[in-house]
Amino acid sequence: MEQSAHPVNIPLLNPNEPEAKVVDLAVQECQYVSKDTVLCTLETTKSTAEVVAETDGYIIALQVSESDFIQAGSLLCYLASSQEWQPDISESESKEEIENSIPSGLRITQPAMKLANAEDLDLAQLPIGPLVTENMVKDYLKQTAKTAAPTMDLNPHEVIVYGGGGHGKSVIDTIRSQAVYRIHGVVDDGLKVGDYVLDVPVLGGCEVLPELLNQGIGQAVNAVGGIGDISSRMKVFELLAESGYSCPTVIHASAVVETSAEISSGGQIFPHAYIGSDVHVGFGTIINTAVVVSHDCTLEDYVNISPGALLAGGVKVGQGTLIGMGVTINLGVAIGENVRIGNGATIKSDVPDGSLVRAGMIWPE
Repeated sequence: MEQSAHPVNIPLLNPNEPEAKVVDLAVQECQYVSKDTVLCTLETTKSTAEVVAETDGYIIALQVSESDFIQAGSLLCYLASSQEWQPDISESESKEEIENSIPSGLRITQPAMKLANAEDLDLAQLPIGPLVTENMVKDYLKQTAKTAAPTMDLNPHEVIVYGGGGHGKSVIDTIRSQAVYRIHGVVDDGLKVGDYVLDVPVLGGCEVLPELLNQGIGQAVNAVGGIGDISSRMKVFELLAESGYSCPTVIHASAVVETSAEISSGGQIFPHAYIGSDVHVGFGTIINTAVVVSHDCTLEDYVNISPGALLAGGVKVGQGTLIGMGVTINLGVAIGENVRIGNGATIKSDVPDGSLVRAGMIWPE
């Protein structure tokens, strides 16, 4: 009877966290397990899940140990029909090789990873920051097939600003305070070519993105603030990613960011903001003028914090939440996803997903 094996891969538990911790490993090498046997328990900051055997078999080429962190899409083990079965070297990777195959900061779904591997796509070509989906990989492959042109070196110090409104002006001044990037121009679908935002020329709308990329400009700062409708800002990030652009972090020279804080790509930190110790700031988050984010806070992707807001230690803010001017959030409070908090509100306890806290309100009432 021909020997066979079934690969077991690590699932994606949370789109914002491509890595999970193995909190309990229930099997060992060469152990026989039945279908639906729990192989291990995984944990992210938001969820816990068990990985179970999809078929009977022997555990072969087990890749993890308890307390390891492992990327979604990585191989956990094989379920083989025999203890003697071994994977071919060509189809097997060591744990270290698997981890090193994913660029630092890349967030990618398991279907997207499988497609990229099947097409022998260099993962370093995918955008850092936004969650890379299977459709994004398909679009990238289509663009590559169409152009079939030599890869052009991108200028690491040249950026465009997407959006020429009030937030765009603030972004321009923030970029200039860093003295790291040169602003090539503004892209805005509602402004005329030849207009200026401050003294930066408007180059056109989204239709100019491919040409700018061909010129070697591969970085863009999203200057659409999204106040009142965060989806408009998120759509710009999706457009930029699909067009092949990465989004650098911009931090005003007057802001204070502790060395232990982690600011994800696409983040924007404005004048006189303070980011405390061991803070995590998610992709595309705006921390506006004079905001205080105290130690151990976690801000998920696309959070928008308006000027003068104060977050005490250990505050957690969910994806897509908008926090108004002068808001105060007490120690250890958890704010859900897509929450809207009006100017001057005081938050004393947790706020559920999708809630609206009106201006000046003390929560809970």
